[in-house]
Amino acid sequence: MALPLASVQLYTLAKEFSEDMSGSLDKLAALGLRNVEAFDFVRRPDEIRAALDASGLASPTGHAPLLSDELWTPDGSIPTPAPEVVFEAAAKIGMTTVIDPFVPAERWFTEEGVADIAERLNRLAETAAGFGMTVGYHNHAQEFVKSFDGQTAYERFLELTDDRVEIELDLFWALTGGQDVPALVEKLGDRLIAVHVKDGIAPASNPWAPGSDEFGSDSLEQLRAGTGDVPLAASLRAGTNIRYAVIEYDKAPGDVFEDIAASYAFLKDGGFIA
Repeated sequence: MALPLASVQLYTLAKEFSEDMSGSLDKLAALGLRNVEAFDFVRRPDEIRAALDASGLASPTGHAPLLSDELWTPDGSIPTPAPEVVFEAAAKIGMTTVIDPFVPAERWFTEEGVADIAERLNRLAETAAGFGMTVGYHNHAQEFVKSFDGQTAYERFLELTDDRVEIELDLFWALTGGQDVPALVEKLGDRLIAVHVKDGIAPASNPWAPGSDEFGSDSLEQLRAGTGDVPLAASLRAGTNIRYAVIEYDKAPGDVFEDIAASYAFLKDGGFIA
């Protein structure tokens, strides 16, 4: 496998990006990064594209809700546009893959719900192809709560989706879901085109399991890459087609740019990125 390119999910610096888009991107470029993964881009694609170009950055992947009327984040929900509007905005920015970042837990708890998610993504893959791009899915931990006939809901989803539906695996959330993360990476094979490089202390129990307390990003103990529970090195080595190693913090432990720099250094020094 050719080594992946480093990227950073802009949700990591949502506050800083909102306050100073160009300045934030310039800081990422100064660290040596050349790629980002855009978030909340549909309402301002021209502005984001101009700022990316000015900073010498690209956003080959991006997160946008394709399967829900509202997009959940740890700190609140935002309304979602029609898929065609999403793809038009993504094309303006220069993306090649639009990734749905979250489908509510209850839809993963029944076989019918999982089948519906898969069917919708299969249809969206055809729509995206008309815009010259692909679609993907990014996990949290709710996909691993329920099992059907010995398969996790996530495994069932993989079985039901076309190979053209690409996968981005969040390594922290997969561990939180009780998964053997390197083994899951290996199982995903060439469908896995991106990973979220995220470390920390995994919650003691799956926060999306029925009866769990409500939680937000403030309750997470996330750490710089290589200093937490997540088997990042083994997971990255297990990939066969990972094109992007995307640094992300749901909650940065300190100064967000210093934390991004530390995770970037982990990837560079470990020989995990091109």
